[in-house]
Amino acid sequence: MSAISLTVQQYSTVYNMLSFAVASMLGAFAFFVMGRNIVGPKYRLALVVSSLVVLIAGYHYWRIMGSWTAAYALKDGAYVPTGEAFNDAYRYVDWLLTVPLLLTELVLVMKLKKESGGVLGKLIIAAVAMIALGYPGEISHPETESGARLMWAVLSTIPFIYILYVLWVRLGAAIGDHPAKVQVLLKNTRYLILLTWGFYPIVYAMGSYGWLGGAGSIVAVQVGYSIADVTAKALYGVMIFAIAYAKSEADGSLPA
Repeated sequence: MSAISLTVQQYSTVYNMLSFAVASMLGAFAFFVMGRNIVGPKYRLALVVSSLVVLIAGYHYWRIMGSWTAAYALKDGAYVPTGEAFNDAYRYVDWLLTVPLLLTELVLVMKLKKESGGVLGKLIIAAVAMIALGYPGEISHPETESGARLMWAVLSTIPFIYILYVLWVRLGAAIGDHPAKVQVLLKNTRYLILLTWGFYPIVYAMGSYGWLGGAGSIVAVQVGYSIADVTAKALYGVMIFAIAYAKSEADGSLPA
């Protein structure tokens, strides 16, 4: 991160959003752990994976929050860089672990047939490629390396589009095999995936200082990614729980 000072409001906005993300992830973890006991046995593994996703994310947000507080110090009414770099790599390490798990929990709760293992394997490979290709662009300087930033963004978008396409097609093909209530939940989950995953490239683009100015871009990226992560992990996990509960109710496997 470049040596850019932040106003008290800008610094606090990021700090409070990171704090909100930590609380959301840990709260979701407690909910999924307890919720596992009220769905059918066939769907409990999906809730275990949901728990892992938000636990991993909560840990990394705690580390991001610590790095944020270490990177800035209050001086003369503004937050100035301390010289200790803000470590954005925590976010990419988190995605490298959690995005494949997010894909796994959806496949588990849907109980896709025969070829689901092959589909999941391809999705995981694409997810790793998407994250690995996005990181060099994220750490490229938005003013002096704008070309490199754009190149890595385009390369990362290729597996990203593939993932969305496969999820959309696979979900669409499988929705009709479920009870009416589950169909509604699956359709809503499909839209949630499209909206939340589609928001990440927008936030990535906000990293260009030309959009909002240096400090403005820093704040927009941190707040934007935090909102996207809470939605794509905690809220998405709630949708997975709702699907698991509805399917358990439909097939009579709810615990007595």
